[in-house]
Amino acid sequence: MLEDFKKFALRGNVVDLAVGVIIGAAFGAIVNSLVGDIIMPIVGAITGGLDFSNYFTALSSKVNATALADAKKQGAVLAWGNFLTIVINFLIIAFVLFLAIRGLAQLQKTEAAKQAGRAAKAVARGGVAH
Repeated sequence: MLEDFKKFALRGNVVDLAVGVIIGAAFGAIVNSLVGDIIMPIVGAITGGLDFSNYFTALSSKVNATALADAKKQGAVLAWGNFLTIVINFLIIAFVLFLAIRGLAQLQKTEAAKQAGRAAKAVARGGVAH
């Protein structure tokens, strides 16, 4: 059983997945900083200094705090400002991944076209394409 696990754990796909998870976590931290430290302050400045991270709706009459962290301690709140920030994070990550996948697809098309061109030249010369 240990030998089977070793084969599984050292298989290329598992290692690639582990690297992807680690890079994804680091990328997520970068996007969180981009949204929290750059985008949301700009949005706040445009909207008159609004800080979306502290926007909430109290679901309990006991909540009278103005900061989200304090309001959560007092009772149930609907933290829609925090949710909005997370949605923006998601949209940025999805857009960056879209651009990366699109770029990779373009590279693959270019490489396939180069290989087809080399094969056509080799056939035209009477050789074998490699």
